[in-house]
Amino acid sequence: MRFVPNRFRAGALPFPGLDAMPFPAEDAAAVIALLARCPAHGVTPLAAAPDLARRAGVAQVLVKDERGRMGLGSFKALGAAHVIAADAVAANPEAPEGALAGTTYVTASAGNHGLSVAAGARVFGARAVVYLSEAVPEGFAERLRAKGAEVRRAGATYEDSMAAAAGAAQAEGMVLLSDSSWPGYSDKPHGVMAGYLALMAEVTAEIAEPPTHIFVQAGVGGLAAAVAAHARRVWGSGPVIAVVEPAAAPAIFAAIAAGTFVRAEGPVSSMGRLDCKEASLIALKGLARDADLILTVTEAEVAAAMPVLAAAGLATTPSGGAGLAALLALDPETRAALGLTETARVLAFLSEGPEE
Repeated sequence: MRFVPNRFRAGALPFPGLDAMPFPAEDAAAVIALLARCPAHGVTPLAAAPDLARRAGVAQVLVKDERGRMGLGSFKALGAAHVIAADAVAANPEAPEGALAGTTYVTASAGNHGLSVAAGARVFGARAVVYLSEAVPEGFAERLRAKGAEVRRAGATYEDSMAAAAGAAQAEGMVLLSDSSWPGYSDKPHGVMAGYLALMAEVTAEIAEPPTHIFVQAGVGGLAAAVAAHARRVWGSGPVIAVVEPAAAPAIFAAIAAGTFVRAEGPVSSMGRLDCKEASLIALKGLARDADLILTVTEAEVAAAMPVLAAAGLATTPSGGAGLAALLALDPETRAALGLTETARVLAFLSEGPEE
C-alpha cells in the first residue's frame, strides 16, 4: 500500500490545467426528484459491519451496500440512467417513456456503466451501443445484450474502447455518454456523476452521527468525487476522505503526486472496474479540492480481503470491495497519516455484487 497526501485540499493550492472543467455537483435534490419517478428506484441498505470494525481496529464500520441498486447490481445504475431520464423528461415532460425513440447512446464500459446506459435507453425508447475492450469477459457482454444493447469490441484497454466509442459517436451521429470527462467533453459525465449523489443523500439522511473517515474506491473517479462533494456539503471538513485505487491503475494518485494530469502506467488489475489509467477531469478537479489523501491497494491486499468480506455477508468483487480492502490492510504509517484510531467511525462502499 502507498499513499499520497493531497496538498491541494480545500483550495490550498489550485490544481493546474482544469479551469475549464466544472466541479462535481453537490446538491442531490434534483436527482432525488427525478428518481422518485422511476418505479425501479429504491433505497439501498446502510449496514453496520462489526466484524470488519474489529479487524480494522476501529469503533464502527458502516457499509453502503449497492449490490441491489435498481436490479442492476451496482451504484452505476444511478449514473447514465439519470442522464437518459433527464433527456427524456426534457423531450417530453408529460410522457417521457418512449420520448427518445430514434436516439442512440454510445459508450465504452469496463463493467456496470454499460448496463446503466443499456437499461436507461430501453426504458425511454432509445438504443444503446456499448464498446468493450478485449479484457472484459464475454459473460458481461451477454448481460449487456440481454438488456438490449449492441456490443462492439475494440482495443486491449478501457481507454482504447473509449476512443472507439467517441469515434463512432461522431461518425454515426450517436450521443456519446461516457462516465469520464476530458477537454471539450464535460456535460454528460457531469450528469452521470450527479446521479451518484443519490446514494450519498441516502447515507446522510440515515446516518446518526457523521463518520470520522470515508473510504471510497475510484476508477475514473466519478463515484469518489460525488461522495466527497456531497460529504463536504453536508458534513464540512470533518470526515477524513481517503480515495482508494488499484496499485496497477493509480490515475488520481499519480496526478495528485505530480501536481498535473498524467496517464498512469501499470499492468492489468483484478479490480477490472477500477482499472482506468486516466482520471476523469471533473472528478480530478473535485477530489483535488475535497479528498485528504489517495491510497493504492495491491492485488494481494484485495485478494486477502475477499473471503473476509464474504464471511461478513458482504460478498463482492475486487472492484466492489477495494475501499474495504484498503481499510483492512492499513499499516501503522498509513493509519497515522489518516489519524485513524480505535474511536474512528468509518463509512465505506460496497459498489457492486459478486460476478454471476
